Amino acid sequence: MKEDIQDIYPLSPIQHGMLFHSLHAPEMELYHAQSVYTFSGNLNLAAFKYAWQQVATRHTMLRTSFYWEELDKPLQVVHQQVEVPVEYQDWQEINPLEQQEHLQSFLNSDRLRRFDFSQAPLMRVAIIQIQEHAYYLVWSSNLIVLDGWSYPLVLNDVIEIYEAYCQGEDASLADGSCFKDYIKWLKQQDSSKAEEFWRQHLHGVKEATPLRNLESNNLSYLEQRYEDIKISLSEATTKNLYLLARQHHLTMSTLVQGAWAILLYHYSGKNDVVYGCTTSGRPVDLEGSESMVGEMVNTLPVNIKVNMHEYLLPWLQQLQNQLIDIREYEYYPLVDIQKCSEVRGNVTLFESIVVFENQKTGKFLEEWGSLNISEKTEYYKTNYPLTIVGYPGSELTIGINYDFRRFDGATIINILEHLKILLEGMVMNPKVRLQELLLLTEQKPHIQLSILETEMSLDFDFVSTNSIAR
Repeated sequence: MKEDIQDIYPLSPIQHGMLFHSLHAPEMELYHAQSVYTFSGNLNLAAFKYAWQQVATRHTMLRTSFYWEELDKPLQVVHQQVEVPVEYQDWQEINPLEQQEHLQSFLNSDRLRRFDFSQAPLMRVAIIQIQEHAYYLVWSSNLIVLDGWSYPLVLNDVIEIYEAYCQGEDASLADGSCFKDYIKWLKQQDSSKAEEFWRQHLHGVKEATPLRNLESNNLSYLEQRYEDIKISLSEATTKNLYLLARQHHLTMSTLVQGAWAILLYHYSGKNDVVYGCTTSGRPVDLEGSESMVGEMVNTLPVNIKVNMHEYLLPWLQQLQNQLIDIREYEYYPLVDIQKCSEVRGNVTLFESIVVFENQKTGKFLEEWGSLNISEKTEYYKTNYPLTIVGYPGSELTIGINYDFRRFDGATIINILEHLKILLEGMVMNPKVRLQELLLLTEQKPHIQLSILETEMSLDFDFVSTNSIAR
């Protein structure tokens, strides 16, 4: 009904791609994000439901649906109001072991519940009580309306509104964001200048950097299946990596990406390697972009020459300079970026991506007011065979999300071991040549990795991100 509509405007290129792929492959459950939080406290369920409803009122993307039928180009429609589905289940009578089984079954079922793009909101919440003052929060959404940067923004608002409501007060929050401002900003950007940059950056790239030497071709699994393995570096190594980065004006993301680029050279035998990196997509010249809720992340190709005779630190600085340049043209759609290369046909530009979680995306885990969070788990899958994710903290954690049809667990553990050795080698001797650093992976004794988890993952293209420091 017209009286329910607040605004109508076009999709961003990234949203357009997400909608296209989702509609043409509904069985893949693409871009479905699911987060699980374990928390405790004296929960006021009515206040918590109220907070979720109010946060949808604050942010336009949480009241947005999509229309495409009989249209040349799809449109997104902001509704005046929506009702956020908040489900409550009581599992207190179930023993803890069975609770875990119930949770896995619930999560699996929830992932199969597809979102209807024509109905807002494209998210839902479930509160599961497991003890008198202990709960699971299961938050599911579609990334066409929320990227990883947006999750802590929304959850921070929920907690602030909840705490204020419990005290009989109104939350003192700034005005909510309007995603339309970002759409307007995109239209103002210089596409020709961006195209020229990407043509230069991808000059000579004719194919994705091959991963064939790593593949196991697990043909017994014909259906697409993704798994996730994580490891942690020691607290001392992590501390020294941060120190190394600060001393040489580098980011932790650059160190992780550098390690992966060296391994890509080693695995592929190619001097020029191409991998993808994710950027927040939040322009510094757009007022309020850091607090804007919506889908703004982009995945961009990094094309770097790996010369084994170069010294590590100058090479890492060269890589970081490239990342800074890329950030200036991150608004250009990936589908158009690929046209700037010599890769032709329905072939991907890169087969691996590197994501480095921003510190801000984890800060909210310690700020739940009267509620105490003890654990957070995310489920995701990318459209790429390999996704390397760096999680900052007192112990740097590195995870790999991989296509089980193409790689086996032993291969992934070996890759993680190599990444760990390279990062430790950077700390031990930052003035080393790349060739000497890579030799460490061949001279290594067997190392028992601290594997944090192996879990099934969900389908979506982009993970929460800010891979380049602002």
